[in-house]
Amino acid sequence: MSLGRTNMLSFRCMTHEDIPFGVYLSRQAGWNQTAADWHRFLALEPAGCFVAEWDGQPAGTTALCVFGSIAWIAMVLVEESLRRRGIGTALLEHALAWLEARGVATARLDATPLGQPIYQRLGFVPEYEVGRWEGIATASERVLGIRPIAPGDIPAIVALDAQATGTPRHRLLEYLLERHPSEGYTFGQPPAGYATGRPGAKAWHIGPIVAQAAEIGMALADARLAQHPGQPVFIDIPLDHAAACAWASSRGFRLQRRWTRMVRGPLVNEVHLWLWASSGPEAG
Repeated sequence: MSLGRTNMLSFRCMTHEDIPFGVYLSRQAGWNQTAADWHRFLALEPAGCFVAEWDGQPAGTTALCVFGSIAWIAMVLVEESLRRRGIGTALLEHALAWLEARGVATARLDATPLGQPIYQRLGFVPEYEVGRWEGIATASERVLGIRPIAPGDIPAIVALDAQATGTPRHRLLEYLLERHPSEGYTFGQPPAGYATGRPGAKAWHIGPIVAQAAEIGMALADARLAQHPGQPVFIDIPLDHAAACAWASSRGFRLQRRWTRMVRGPLVNEVHLWLWASSGPEAG
């Protein structure tokens, strides 16, 4: 980046006043995030959400979510009229420097095909592909044992999620379940799986879903669909998870797009077969 371009580009922490700009960029890109999602990013990592300014005007964003030694990088968005000026790459470099200064060892993200070469140049390596499945929710009979999540279930669900993802995501799960309590379902006692979700700008987002067995994952996913019959739904599934992808296809869902999940730093020890659906590209 030339000296002149460096002088035109600066970074600052995002504030709640920037949320309309974030929503604008999300809609410009055709993404599913709402203002509530941007409020969540700021609530979970207020010092790790950034705005890039070009010549003093907002030009791009990125949002980090740190879980101990593991961080997720998301919402790397640049205003269309200002693309191809290195702003996105500079945002990533700024985010990575922020993480390194705080001793965060591992950074993960879900890369679009367009972004993947940029991430690889910054030291990210592919892990596996995640597909976004799109469909219309249908009602089905709830399987015996599926029940709404109760407050007393949350510690066990947090522990199950940490075992499945290798990541202490308690702040994320508690935030989602507190704000969308009717969206949470679990199975068994102690829980052998859970599912939740949230509304989106284009469709309901179903996930995360963690399940210790295929039949539990299918039952939890069906329970989530039954809450929103006739409405559009997105669900993000690792494409090498044969049972989960077969379930999505059998419910009439189609594969809309795909990302490459990438990592920079030590790999995370996941129980991959338990990962039925992602919370989204923002936090895995």
